[in-house]
Amino acid sequence: MRFMMLMIPGVYQGAEGKKAGADFTPPVDMVEKMMKYNEELAKSGALISLDGLHAPAAGARVSFPGGKAKVTDGPFAESKEVLGGYWMINVKSKQEALDWASRVPAQERDVIEVRQVFEMEEFPPDVQKAADNPTVKAQVEKHKSGR
Repeated sequence: MRFMMLMIPGVYQGAEGKKAGADFTPPVDMVEKMMKYNEELAKSGALISLDGLHAPAAGARVSFPGGKAKVTDGPFAESKEVLGGYWMINVKSKQEALDWASRVPAQERDVIEVRQVFEMEEFPPDVQKAADNPTVKAQVEKHKSGR
C-alpha cells in the first residue's frame, strides 16, 4: 500500500509563516535530524521518494473563479495549512504508515498528514478505462527509471 506523508511545518503557518521569505531554509540541526529519519526509512525499504518544498513566499497558486485560471503569488495569507514537503512510502498497512509518521523528528506545531494513494485496481472498470493513457504511462515509467 502506498501512502503519502505530507509535512505541514508550523514555521509556514500563521503570522510566523509570513516571515518565512522566499530565501527561507531550515536550520542545519533540523535537516540533520530529518536526514537520519530519512535514512531509517530508506533502510527499511519503505521509502519511494521524498522532497522538501520552497517556502510559500516563492510559490504561486492557480485558482479557477468562473472557470478561468487566476494566478496568485505567495505567500498565501488566507491559508490555514501550507505544505513543506512529502514522503511517498510503500508499507503493509495504514498503521505502519502512521507508525512512520509518528517517528518524524517534527517540532511542536508541525503536522504530518497521512493519505493513502489510490491504486488503479481500486477504481471501477469504466474509470480504469478512462484513465488508461499510454502517453502518460510511458512518461511516468520513464521518470521512474531515471531516463
